[in-house]
Amino acid sequence: MDLLHPGLVHHVVNTLGWPGLRPLQEEAITPLTNGADALLIAPTAGGKTEAACFPLLSRMAQEKWDGTSVLYVCPLKALLNNLLPRLETYTSWLGRTAALWHGDVTHSRRKRILRERPDVLLTTPESLEAMLVSTKVEHRSFFSGLRAIVVDEVHAFAGDDRGWHLLAVLERLERVAGRSVQRVGLSATVGNPEHLLTWLQGARAEQRAARIVAPHRDEKAPRLPPPGDVQLDYVGSLANAATVITALYRGEKRLVFCESRKEVEELGAALRAKGVTTFLSHASLSADERRRAEEAFAEARDCVIVSTSTLELGIDVGDLDRVVQIDAPSTVASFLQRLGRTGRRPGSRRNCLFLATHDAGLLTAAALLLLWSRGWVEPVIAPPEPRHIAAQQVLALCLQEHRVGDRLWQEWWGGLGPFGPSAEPLVRHLIEEGYLDRDGDLLFIGPEAEQRFGYRHFMDLTAVFVAAPEFTVLSGRTEIGTTDPALLTEQVIGPRRLLLAGRSWQVTYIDWSRRRCFVEPAESGGRARWGGVGLARATSYELTRAAREVLLGATPPVRLTRRAEGALARARDEGAEVVNRDGTVIVRGGRDTNVRWWTWAGYRANATLTASLSAIADPLQRPTDTYVRLREDITPQDWKRAASDAADHLCLPEVDPRALAGLKFNAALPPRLAEATLAARMADLGGAAATLREAVRFTIG
Repeated sequence: MDLLHPGLVHHVVNTLGWPGLRPLQEEAITPLTNGADALLIAPTAGGKTEAACFPLLSRMAQEKWDGTSVLYVCPLKALLNNLLPRLETYTSWLGRTAALWHGDVTHSRRKRILRERPDVLLTTPESLEAMLVSTKVEHRSFFSGLRAIVVDEVHAFAGDDRGWHLLAVLERLERVAGRSVQRVGLSATVGNPEHLLTWLQGARAEQRAARIVAPHRDEKAPRLPPPGDVQLDYVGSLANAATVITALYRGEKRLVFCESRKEVEELGAALRAKGVTTFLSHASLSADERRRAEEAFAEARDCVIVSTSTLELGIDVGDLDRVVQIDAPSTVASFLQRLGRTGRRPGSRRNCLFLATHDAGLLTAAALLLLWSRGWVEPVIAPPEPRHIAAQQVLALCLQEHRVGDRLWQEWWGGLGPFGPSAEPLVRHLIEEGYLDRDGDLLFIGPEAEQRFGYRHFMDLTAVFVAAPEFTVLSGRTEIGTTDPALLTEQVIGPRRLLLAGRSWQVTYIDWSRRRCFVEPAESGGRARWGGVGLARATSYELTRAAREVLLGATPPVRLTRRAEGALARARDEGAEVVNRDGTVIVRGGRDTNVRWWTWAGYRANATLTASLSAIADPLQRPTDTYVRLREDITPQDWKRAASDAADHLCLPEVDPRALAGLKFNAALPPRLAEATLAARMADLGGAAATLREAVRFTIG
């Protein structure tokens, strides 16, 4: 602790009352005070924020950093709101300041931040982009003192396009600041920490010192799951889940995770009908509604909050007693985050109760727990070929700089993968289609970009994720949230009612032009619905293979209720003909005459196999996690020839043009490249190849 500023150490001991630092916090001091990039890994509530901030604040004071010198970036605005009081306290110990900047921060507050620059700015990648392209922010002056960036929940960024966007924005910020900026990532357990750290370092990974800080991590030792009380139950329906949650753990604070907003609404309404004090949290509730629910839940005791993954990350909702999971999350990493919400009190254990509402949910939960019991966690891999993000970045750079040299734009990203020379064809396309105009050797925003993205001062260019079109729901002047427009257009008998915030509402008026609907409270009868954008939820190769193991008899080492044991036994009996210990199975029969190849390879591998086996695959099928449908007249000889050819020539999946709606900025790409981008993301070449190498049992009845 000698490397930390004495004033900070004084407050750690006397204000916080800590007898010392945690192992992660101690081990992070030396690399961070030396300026190294780092990835700090610890479970939820492991003290990662302090591990990053204490050394950086010490450097700030000792090296006399001026202006806004540290950015603290989070994936969720709610997480930033939650962190602000802590960082305001820590900075105040050294006579420094912290402030918040995101989409919900008022205009007057932003103007004050621009006048009185905080030493630490808490923000999102989208807000950083907005600051860079805004004519109201003198970004060169504002970011001139930038020295370090902390990326909280970095694994949540790295696995999707927001990660590519973040990296590209960080490269531009370094050029604006005129110096290399220290990068510090905070993460829960991931399967590939070295890869994640290299990814975070961006274009200069080979030139910068880097360190993974993960106390007690032994690369050679077998991974073991953290201790905890985990139980799997089968309840058969969401209504039965509400009954079980009502009866169990009375007097305790329970956090229940669902895998869809619709389930959150339906379960929340069912719990309230049973007299349980219930709060809700999901992305389609208004910010005020979520905040009120989270604050009330944090202060209450005998209550339940039902949430999607919005409460999976480190937002503080008080001292939890129990976590309940409806069916199963899609990854072991998500489960670890959720399990980590409990067990924070001395003497308490981490716990999670799985309530399977259907057979598929039970099988997935058992498979996930089997992987967890082995200490396996998914590697975090950035989506391949982000051409649409490269197009967005070129347009954003032209907004930022007004005019950019047609040979200089690549320098802004320092040769970072998709934003370097490989983006040259995209820039030519942007010029040809009028997204960019040219004046000699200079590029600037063209009329097509103005038309497509110019609404509200190009704010649509600042976010790379797609939000489905939804209608705002208002009760008087109070915003409740948003709903799918299909609920407002489909035919109904009687009054039109919505389910939102766990309550039923009767629609009184729809303002079609402004996408708003007005409601008043109703006793019951509301319905919830939200459409998806982009790829459907796809189960991975590893998780689907674990489900196959469960059907073959493997059982996760957790507590199973008698109902769960009975349901698993039935599933094994019913699935006996579609699993084989020695390989895969091709079967005809069941309820129809279809021939199915039971690969148990996951959605993406099966989509790849369907495209690669075009001569024998049913062309009308939609890929599933578990099987590929084959032609009804297939013979073993047909299969062998086609499988041999496919093993040498795997193909990317076919892309439905309608699916391009989930790829933001796809309109700025040549259609063939937009489809190629999505096809690469739908594919699992490794899983497909591994499946083709396995023996096949051919049993057509």
